[in-house]
Amino acid sequence: MFAYRHAFHAGNHADVLKHLTLVTALSLMQKKDVPLWIIDTHAGAGLYNLTSPLVRDKAEWASGIGRLWKAESLPEGFEKYLDLVRAFNPKGKLSHYPGSPLLIERMLRPEDRLRAFEMHPSDIGPLQRSLGGGPRQVKAERKDGFTQLKAMLPPASRRGMVLMDPPYEMRDDYRLVIQSLRDALARFANGVYLLWYPRIGRYQVERLLRQVAGLPIDQLLHLRLTVRAPLRDGLGLAGSGMIVINPPYGLAQAMEQLMPTLVQHLGQDNRARGEVRQADGPAEIKTALSPRGPSAASGRE
Repeated sequence: MFAYRHAFHAGNHADVLKHLTLVTALSLMQKKDVPLWIIDTHAGAGLYNLTSPLVRDKAEWASGIGRLWKAESLPEGFEKYLDLVRAFNPKGKLSHYPGSPLLIERMLRPEDRLRAFEMHPSDIGPLQRSLGGGPRQVKAERKDGFTQLKAMLPPASRRGMVLMDPPYEMRDDYRLVIQSLRDALARFANGVYLLWYPRIGRYQVERLLRQVAGLPIDQLLHLRLTVRAPLRDGLGLAGSGMIVINPPYGLAQAMEQLMPTLVQHLGQDNRARGEVRQADGPAEIKTALSPRGPSAASGRE
């Protein structure tokens, strides 16, 4: 059950897409002077040493954050994300990569709150040690993030964000994602929900997208980054996607500007492609989550 460790993939292309979307969305939400309640359902270990055996043996970061780190000129929209990563590498050499809870913590205003959940027994200790702040503002617990949404929502301020990126280690994770989102939306329909999913050769992924389209939502943003052609056996991570329910105003436009650069720097072959699909209403949402729906896309020749 606990074979998966996020350290295996820390800083890879999927992390870049996920964390760039997270930082951009949170920055936009913080333009309003209202306290935010942020929940990270699968927080991981917090901070990853890129020279540790768990990370080094796969070195997926080299084709992810490593490529952006070395880039000489990037669009302005990358600045906040990269500044946060640089804060954990003060000597200028990329040696550590912050996971989502640390990125969120560094962005918190005094009135904001973060609750991070992680079930892996080897990761909860490092997570709790890596997070600062007082327990009223920042708290990490070894609890099931799926089930904790029921207790956490809705926030008193009625403004909040949920980041959900389970490992999909167990096939039941796909079912739990939909169940948790349905329960959360019933309690907090106006919340902003960020769902990450892997682009792998499993029928569960396509079914997950169809089931998201059937949820009671009115607005959605679908981001997809493909970095290479899929392997013949369907295994391996050819890319990943982000589904943002109730996206903050301006997020679609921001990601449309950033996606071509992600494709340019993270693409591994001529099948690299990025897609940004914004949808309003059930019909558009269904199309946006379909494999062949219209999109603003960019690819490499």
